[in-house]
Amino acid sequence: MPKPYVPNDKWSRQAAEEGFRARSVYKLNELDLRYRIFSPGMKVLDIGAAPGSWLQYAAEAVGTAGKVLGIDLKTIEPIAANVTTFVCDINDMKNVKNAIASNGFTKFDVVLSDIAPNTSGIKDVDQWRSLELSRRVTDIAAGHLRPGGTVVMKVFRGRDFDAFTGEMKQKFRVLKVASVKASRDRSREVYLVCRGFNRKT
Repeated sequence: MPKPYVPNDKWSRQAAEEGFRARSVYKLNELDLRYRIFSPGMKVLDIGAAPGSWLQYAAEAVGTAGKVLGIDLKTIEPIAANVTTFVCDINDMKNVKNAIASNGFTKFDVVLSDIAPNTSGIKDVDQWRSLELSRRVTDIAAGHLRPGGTVVMKVFRGRDFDAFTGEMKQKFRVLKVASVKASRDRSREVYLVCRGFNRKT
């Protein structure tokens, strides 16, 4: 008989005990406590949302008056009444646009992304793949974020990191680079908290 799954670190164990689908929920929790990302009634888009721990957190943070949409290549099990999910490839911008519109959304207050590429073990390749995904997230946000809105996304540090953050500073009034305690040891991931979206850029 196979042994039951037992989370192998404190964050995973805590997530399992508290009913969250992944340890990554504590990354968003820390960022929210630090930067006050959410408020009741907001509309939130989570890109690369599976298995759904950020959706769980956002759903509670925006309350019953808010709405949350999650998109991912994988099907996401139902979460809450104020959460809608859609299977979608973020590289297909037309499909993304249709998914958002078909679910009754127009503009979002916050766009989230904890998306990461399948890693190869080659540092430069993985960082490039991460930035390409982040650029897709930025493209989606540019079309669906309200003026003054916020983007929170994961990015891997590397050779092109400074160039990418420079691009983001042209689109947002404030950009913060944050490390979080729940990141795995030796991880090169950081989070960009971009506030004050400027639609004219």
